[in-house]
Order: sequence, then structure tokens, then C-alpha cells
Amino acid sequence: MSEVAKVQETYTTILKHFIHTGRAPHYTELSHILGVNPDEAKALLCKASEATIGCWLIRDTDYIESWAPFYNAATNYGITVDQKQKWFGQ
Repeated sequence: MSEVAKVQETYTTILKHFIHTGRAPHYTELSHILGVNPDEAKALLCKASEATIGCWLIRDTDYIESWAPFYNAATNYGITVDQKQKWFGQ
């Protein structure tokens, strides 16, 4: 798989994780989902966040803060789907 495809898969995997759980995955969780070692998952996470607008990590950490359209902390913009509110928008 090409590097671009791996970065795209990482981006999509993070979105799917948000949809299913209501929160961002840590890169160690990504490593299990993507089937790569934690260091590669961390590198892919960084590349995916740098490759798009609206996705960033908490400064000086490896934790996702925002992954458009989702925000990984409570905001005034709660998102409700099928009467479930487990997401927050940017």
C-alpha cells in the first residue's frame, strides 16, 4: 500500500472511530486497528493531521484535539444522531 493510501486510511479510520465511540483514538489504538506497530501509527497520525484542514493534535502531544467535524472535548456544539448525543463539533 502506498504512503498516500496509508495516510488516507488513517484519516478515515479516525473518523470512523469518532462515529462509533464519540471520541478520538490514541495512536496505540490506531496501531491495532490499522495492523501496524505503534511508532508507525503515530507517524501516520501526524501525517494525516498535517494533510488536511480542521484536524490537529493537542500542542506538544500525540493526542487528537480536533478531527473535522468532530472535537475531542466538550464544546457548545453537541451533535445528536438518532437521539444519541455523544459527539461535539468544532
